[in-house]
Amino acid sequence: MLNLEIISPEKRMFTGIIQLVKLPGTLGSFEIMENHAPIISTLTKGKIKVKEVDGTITFFDITGGLIEASNNQINVLVEK
Repeated sequence: MLNLEIISPEKRMFTGIIQLVKLPGTLGSFEIMENHAPIISTLTKGKIKVKEVDGTITFFDITGGLIEASNNQINVLVEK
């Protein structure tokens, strides 16, 4: 499983254990699943899709940001 944190300048938007996250990368959308290779990327305007362990799917609208993922820990810093 993956540990995800999504943080905006105003608040912590999401913290939890997930199955996968789909992100709006600057060069196109991409997904991160368990044991993904380490990555740092910029994000553009779009939606972050989070699939939680229980199957719940949640969407977050963002205007841009950064992602860093390594060792099943994903940190997303977003502009709102």
